[in-house]
Amino acid sequence: EPQLNISKKLLRVAGKTNAMFKLIGEGDKVLVGLSGGKDSLALIHIMKHMQKHAPFKFEFEACTVKYGMPGEVYDQVAEHCKEYNIKHTVWDTNIYEVANDTIRENSSFCSYFSRMRRGALYTYAEENGFTKVALGHHFDDTVESFFMNMFYNGSMRAMAPIYKTNRGFHLIRPLIEAREKQLRAFADDNNLQPIGDEACPAMLKEVKMPHARAGMKIWLEDLEKENSQVFKMIKASFKHIHDDTFLDPERWDRDDI
Repeated sequence: EPQLNISKKLLRVAGKTNAMFKLIGEGDKVLVGLSGGKDSLALIHIMKHMQKHAPFKFEFEACTVKYGMPGEVYDQVAEHCKEYNIKHTVWDTNIYEVANDTIRENSSFCSYFSRMRRGALYTYAEENGFTKVALGHHFDDTVESFFMNMFYNGSMRAMAPIYKTNRGFHLIRPLIEAREKQLRAFADDNNLQPIGDEACPAMLKEVKMPHARAGMKIWLEDLEKENSQVFKMIKASFKHIHDDTFLDPERWDRDDI
């Protein structure tokens, strides 16, 4: 079957993350959320490569959650999976229909849809006996989220490489240490036509696009222009956390003072 070019560096990063955090192992059955964007497309091909070369056996398949929007088609994604012999399901939901009634006024449109989509993936995973659900978030995503949480939510949190959901299986992010530009290069090198904003419900609803995240992206791009090492340093800082130096009384050892 045909194979796509994946840079050695990208494979190395994904392999390292997988080993470090024990994301996928012997006998796992992994469900990959496939939107058809560049990140999740890269993820299914990296997992395909892992399947061939890893010293352990695991299964995976892809699932695209259909919101139930007018004119929403995933034929291209389905075709692509067929061509590369990746098992794929398009799962119909009525998320779009229900959205009108339930989006909280202050809640961002996008976070609502991503929560609903993830809930649908979880349900599919449960019903079909998957042990893990994999998402295509990359390192730029976690850095954006980190600063957005800090600047807009007043909390310090990033995106975990793996965590146990309250439904009993694990959510994993195999690309969490990969840079977005590596995933963009993967799509370009292989002439892939990833799905873009046309599959985004916000486009039909005329909502303001998430300015905060777009602004955050630009801010980070500017930082990186000034200091090419900045993402490397942020990554290092995510591994060196001195949590007794902040203002959270829970984190202080009172006996020291």
